Amino acid sequence: MNIHYAKTNLSRLLEAVSEGEEVVISRAGRPVARLVPFAAPTRGLGMDVGLVTIGADFDAPLPPEVLSDFER
Repeated sequence: MNIHYAKTNLSRLLEAVSEGEEVVISRAGRPVARLVPFAAPTRGLGMDVGLVTIGADFDAPLPPEVLSDFER
């Protein structure tokens, strides 16, 4: 469909897209955009458990040679 029709009928197009239809918008007969249903992210809360690990010595004091570099 052309841009003018899309602008005039945006609500109808969004309704069609929400029902699973895909809409291609064209300018001068050439496709320029595609409206597709929104896909919610597949990762839910807590899905990243185990992706990052923290060493047991994470909060251990720094060795003196490293600490002196930070204090300079």
